[in-house]
Amino acid sequence: MSKTYLVTGGAGFLGSALVRRLVREGNRVRVFDNQSRGRVDRLSDVADSIEYVSGDIRNPAEVERAVKGVDSVCHLAFVNGTEFFYSKPALVLEVGVKGIVNVLDACLHHNVSELVLASSSEVYSEPPTVPTSESVALSIPDPTNPRWSYSAGKIISEMMAINYGRTRLGRVLIFRPHNVYGPDMGWEHVIPQFVLRMHKLASNSGTLRFPIQGTGTQTRAFVFIDDFIDGLMALLHGGLHLNIYHIGTQEEVSIADLARRIGDLFGKRIEVVPGPPATGGTCRRCPDIAKIAALGYAPRIPLREGLAITTKWYRDNAHLAPATLAASKET
Repeated sequence: MSKTYLVTGGAGFLGSALVRRLVREGNRVRVFDNQSRGRVDRLSDVADSIEYVSGDIRNPAEVERAVKGVDSVCHLAFVNGTEFFYSKPALVLEVGVKGIVNVLDACLHHNVSELVLASSSEVYSEPPTVPTSESVALSIPDPTNPRWSYSAGKIISEMMAINYGRTRLGRVLIFRPHNVYGPDMGWEHVIPQFVLRMHKLASNSGTLRFPIQGTGTQTRAFVFIDDFIDGLMALLHGGLHLNIYHIGTQEEVSIADLARRIGDLFGKRIEVVPGPPATGGTCRRCPDIAKIAALGYAPRIPLREGLAITTKWYRDNAHLAPATLAASKET
């Protein structure tokens, strides 16, 4: 049965992919975005099938108008990108906290009973167990470190959604993406920055010195955008009220190995050169995905394949990169 969905942040990397899938499955979709980081041209292939509403998630009147008449709100609007956690922490928190308040108020005002909330793997900081389950305790290790502006906003959002959802909403679902990547994901993330760095070095001969943040022993488990959307759709179709689900893979890779793999895709051998670590950076991250797997989720695209697709896109579009990129905020 089709629904009418509102996707906040629907012109972003994750949001636009979700919008396309919802449309493909026969749903009506309204997109709410101010294009501060998203781009409406990401939706050009479905432009005739959606309603686009320009607005700021921090503006309660604009959010209320966008929510009116929908069956479900998928709330993805947030300031993402590790670079911004350090450089614009007040903005990250403002968008996060005002955004969830405005979305919840609008849902209650218009009797919208379903809320699907995008959270983050950042909410548990340095996890005590890996692979990490949804039951791991959430934490803010150091409130004076601007990095945790993002996770603080996500924790607040989770708490508000769950506690409003106990009695005032019919179905609240929370998902925590784990390092989603793919073409056109933005430039403020480790894979695009590594590809751009390799692109600049590729004209040199011999073994290339490749500077990275930290020792390179830090690990992540990356999930390709198509697999991520498969997981999110499994959640929409079968997720249980007030439940939290990880969406990712368990193909864990070190950051140094990631750099070498990208070098291989350029046909280059690299020497990883360690640099100062980011204050508060997580050493290891890999999700337990048993809970979402029970809903039928099974990632299909290995890092080898997805990284080749993503690297090609960023090589072909390197001319679109911002003039300056902070190379120190990678993971």
